[in-house]
Amino acid sequence: MDLFETDTPEGGGGNAPALSVSELSGAVKRVIEGEFGRVRVRGEVGRVSRPASGHLYFDLKDDNACIAAICWRAQAARLAHRPEEGMEIIATGRLTTYPGQSKYQLIVEQVEPAGVGALMAMLEQRRRALAAEGLFDPARKRPIPFLPGVIAVVTSPSGAVIRDILHRLRDRFPSRVLIWPVAVQGSACAPQVADAITRLNAIAPGGPVPRPDLIIVARGGGSVEDLWGFNDEAVVRAVAAGTIPLISAVGHETDTTLIDHAADLRAPTPTAAAEMAVPVLGDLAARLTETQARLLRSVRARIELPAQRLGDLGRALGRPQALTEPARQRLDLTGPRLESALRGFVRDCRHRADSLHLPLSALRQFMASRREALTRAGMALAQAPARDLQRRRAALPVLRPGAVRVAQIAAQRRLASASARLDAVQTRTRRSQLDASARLAEAGRRLDALAPKLTAERRAALESLDRLRQTLGHAETLKRGFAIVRGPEGQLLTSAAAAASAAALELEFHDGRVPARPAAEPAPARPARAKRPKPDQGSLF
Repeated sequence: MDLFETDTPEGGGGNAPALSVSELSGAVKRVIEGEFGRVRVRGEVGRVSRPASGHLYFDLKDDNACIAAICWRAQAARLAHRPEEGMEIIATGRLTTYPGQSKYQLIVEQVEPAGVGALMAMLEQRRRALAAEGLFDPARKRPIPFLPGVIAVVTSPSGAVIRDILHRLRDRFPSRVLIWPVAVQGSACAPQVADAITRLNAIAPGGPVPRPDLIIVARGGGSVEDLWGFNDEAVVRAVAAGTIPLISAVGHETDTTLIDHAADLRAPTPTAAAEMAVPVLGDLAARLTETQARLLRSVRARIELPAQRLGDLGRALGRPQALTEPARQRLDLTGPRLESALRGFVRDCRHRADSLHLPLSALRQFMASRREALTRAGMALAQAPARDLQRRRAALPVLRPGAVRVAQIAAQRRLASASARLDAVQTRTRRSQLDASARLAEAGRRLDALAPKLTAERRAALESLDRLRQTLGHAETLKRGFAIVRGPEGQLLTSAAAAASAAALELEFHDGRVPARPAAEPAPARPARAKRPKPDQGSLF
């Protein structure tokens, strides 16, 4: 079928109108767009180009043909899978022409991989390219902190993953959690996850938002297409450029994405990531108790062994009590007589002094002579230890210099060995003390945070009990019109007979007390009010 029908015989111009190039190109464009308004084309991507305008240009080809394809900037930003060279895809769009170059082209609106095999081939190609850059090198992976203070979780805020992670962290070791909500599926997943990792690493320490010590990127299981956002090159580069340790917990144990290779640690499930992030508080307490017990045993052994050695050496020297027991026995025998002898001596001296009638100057001279004699005795007593030491030193046998040096060397070696062991024990003790102090300080901070809350609760309970006490107390009862009756001696009267027999009464109201006396005769009882007869209701019939 010809595009333009004509009755003009061959070789003749006839009356057929002459078309311009633009008219002919427009007619061709209308025919092609009318016949191929929406098509799906399967082929291999080749020659991908993306200029500064943001549009995406590439070729679709097979063994025998090639067609140009264009994806405009707004549509290219919404593509779930970006075409890459060598990737087999199914492109959906409309066919049109480009009059400027006399060619037809496909305006692409949607791109999907041509089966899982094409996705896996592209994933393997991307993995090799990133591995060649060293982004998956084990040497660049950072160690996971033993006890992170702040944990950032990058995941969906409405899924079951965040609830599982928070529940597991609360059971093992309650920690501060910073949740960064992102999309975990679709075209917005990769840019949001990469931006979250970059912004978390950019948080400055000491700011209004605490800088996390650990990042967990988590998502539940899904198909290859569902997890494709975590295979994006931007996400891998954001993880590799970060300075905060990161745990990848994307999918189930059998799912593997490129973020798992770049992360510092891969967890098979989000729950396992929470278990890897923090230890068990009960296990830490048990280890601390065991360490404290070992430290106490070590210190006790360090003290008891020298004491035992000293005791063994002391038993070889004999009993020191044997030197003092005879003197103690003599003291016990002469002690009772000494007191009476001293009293008699003082009494005799007082009688002799009274009979002498000495002048005051003679007493002063006597006191001065006695003071001088006491000073000389004190000086002699102070010099006695030095003379005794010289005498004992002179009595010691003379040691040979060689034996003295050998003994000194041996003693120095023993002292150095003991000093080294003591330093090691002190180092271990100091390290354990520092760890225990840090944990104690953390527990103290938590206790300080809990104390105001407990105080407020106790204060509220106490105020409630005080209000109940005031409500049930006799003062509130007196305000409602009651009174307390007491006798002349202040005793409480609880019956009418007791009040009638009392000489005087005292009535206590809510605002004070009033004296009263019982009446001579009891007041006559008020006559009972006569019951009024009920009016006859009558009958309704």
